Amino acid sequence: MKVIFLKDVPNVAKAGEAKEVNDGYARNFLIPKKLAALAQGDVQQHFEAEQRAIARRQAQAAAEIEALAKKIEGKTVNIKSKVGAKDQLYGSITNTDVAEALSKLIGSEIDKRKVELAEPIRHTGTFDALVRLNGELAPGIKVKITREEP
Repeated sequence: MKVIFLKDVPNVAKAGEAKEVNDGYARNFLIPKKLAALAQGDVQQHFEAEQRAIARRQAQAAAEIEALAKKIEGKTVNIKSKVGAKDQLYGSITNTDVAEALSKLIGSEIDKRKVELAEPIRHTGTFDALVRLNGELAPGIKVKITREEP
C-alpha cells in the first residue's frame, strides 16, 4: 500500500515521503495514529500546502526574533535596589528582576528563563548578561545596579 508520511517515523521514512509499506502496517498503525495517509493526489497537495504554511510561519517567527535581538543588543538595564554597608545589596538581583526591567525598557515581554546571569548580583556595579532568544541568538546587555535613594 502506498502512503505519504505526515510525520517522521524513525527507521521508516521522513515526513513528506511517499513509500510502499505493508497493508497491515499502514491500516493498523500508521493511518490510525495519523503518521501517514493513503497516497492520493489531493493528500499530497494538501500536505505540501501545509508544509509551505509551516515554513512561512517559521520564517516569520525567525524574523520577529531577529528584530527583537537587534532591539535588545547593547541595551543597559538600570535597576535600583536598597544597599547596605560596602555596597552590598539587601537581597540579590536575579534573572527575574533583569527580565522585568528589560521588558519595561524595550516594551516587549522577555521570559525570565531566557536571561542568563553568571550568578545572582549581590552588590552595586555594572554586570554583563545574555538574553538567549533561541539557539544561535543571544544578544548581550549590561545590567547597572545603583543605590535606591530613600
